[in-house]
Amino acid sequence: MSDSSSFRPAVPLSAMTRADGGALRILVVDDEPALTDLLRMALRYEGWEVETAGNGANALATARRFNPDLVILDIMLPDLDGLSILARLRARDADLPVLFLTAKDALDDRIAGLTAGGDDYVTKPFSLEELVARIRGLLRRAALVTPEQIGPIVQVGDLILNEDSHEVERGGDPIDLTATEFELLRYLMRNPRRLLSKMQILDRVWNYEFDGRTSIVELYISYLRRKIDAGREPMIHTSRGVGYMIKPARVSAE
Repeated sequence: MSDSSSFRPAVPLSAMTRADGGALRILVVDDEPALTDLLRMALRYEGWEVETAGNGANALATARRFNPDLVILDIMLPDLDGLSILARLRARDADLPVLFLTAKDALDDRIAGLTAGGDDYVTKPFSLEELVARIRGLLRRAALVTPEQIGPIVQVGDLILNEDSHEVERGGDPIDLTATEFELLRYLMRNPRRLLSKMQILDRVWNYEFDGRTSIVELYISYLRRKIDAGREPMIHTSRGVGYMIKPARVSAE
């Protein structure tokens, strides 16, 4: 598995959301803090909401509160084993997708997990790319997500972003962005009409490099506004004390 000290996630393939447009919710259950921290970072990069738990009791309590769309579940935990947790989760939601993590590579362990009702398994150590691909496959099969975007183009209203070429234009006019401005805009555009907090943005765009100093978010939002919204109907909106949202500009009546 990737070393968390050098981890920089690859560009996500495409945004997957709930059918109602909300962010998918993933619960990660494992007693290794370094692993849960790494998975939280990688899965949040996909635009998903992530909660973690280090034991079975916390996992069950978090599942009741968080209502996850998918659970990543370690078979070996300090209190309850993964199979027992699965049974309790399925008693509450029979269709909840569950992907097992296991340090064991024995065939009987894999069979036990799948016959108990698990949907898939990944054996440690694993690659983040493989795990994300497995999650996407489970979510598609569960019919929980909206159709994925085809190709590298992300569009909100008349604002278009090309993830391959890093070109951005609004209303046909090209817009030059720095690398950080591009990452910030991409995150906003992958979550249209969703209010994102400063901490969510800091986590996703800066990977905690500024240690909670959200003023950097305010600064870069102001940079983006000058380039995206200057002289046009605004697309980037502020909810004071909460965060920021991007949405299509209102069309003025002729």
